[in-house]
Amino acid sequence: MMLRTFFCAAASSIALAAAGAAAQETGAKKPERWNAPFGGSFNAYFTVVSDYSYAGISNTQLQPAVQVSLDYRTPDLLSDLPLWFYATVFGSNVSFPASGPGEEIDLAGGFKVRLLDRRLKLDLGYIRYLYPSTPAVLAYEYGEIHFQADYDFGPFNLSARIHHSPNFFGNSGRSWTKRLRLGVPLDFLPFNDKLPLQAYGTLGNLWVENFLNDSLPSQDYWFWQIGLTTTVYGLDLHVAYTDTSISYEGCLYTNYCAGRIIAGVTKAF
Repeated sequence: MMLRTFFCAAASSIALAAAGAAAQETGAKKPERWNAPFGGSFNAYFTVVSDYSYAGISNTQLQPAVQVSLDYRTPDLLSDLPLWFYATVFGSNVSFPASGPGEEIDLAGGFKVRLLDRRLKLDLGYIRYLYPSTPAVLAYEYGEIHFQADYDFGPFNLSARIHHSPNFFGNSGRSWTKRLRLGVPLDFLPFNDKLPLQAYGTLGNLWVENFLNDSLPSQDYWFWQIGLTTTVYGLDLHVAYTDTSISYEGCLYTNYCAGRIIAGVTKAF
């Protein structure tokens, strides 16, 4: 069996690439949306990143990834409440030790609402992870329920996210992934009007019922990240240091779980 290496940005963080998974993590500025059916709107993201990492573990065996996503949202469903439905398709190259190079396609959908003068955003949805070129016998494909709450305090913003799967990657049973993210705009810097920077830090925990099916060393582990994001000439730039509590031996004698710097660039359309 293989060590599981995971999704992001991040559906909302759909975090470095997209409205689907990796763009949220970047804190990327949202683009102007374009018209879509039923009065809704689309936007899309294209990302190049030095390593596709989620929950601190590399999805590409420390190699670069190219990612695309398409995000759809309806207009507000209620006249007196900003509530809407969204759907996202996210794609990336991946490379797992047991199966080699391949691709990941994530399908996500759910509802978002803004409350308390739009400072609080709640997101409840479902994500399905697909690996079309991977043999079905490996049981890589699975689904997760997703809940996220974001609050803008002004000087900083705080996000809490929970994912739950009834049968996780590799047919490993129930899983819970919990993560907190703190973002701080660096508005006090003298050059911030030309180079708007935001610093952020995340701390998370992954728990898997049958962890040996994923070759994890224990039933749960911690992961964390600190980074900077900015926007220059319409490009969202991201650099971060990420690490986990998994040892070199616990990571099947690889550096896929080790501390490392990851950089990426996202173009929003």
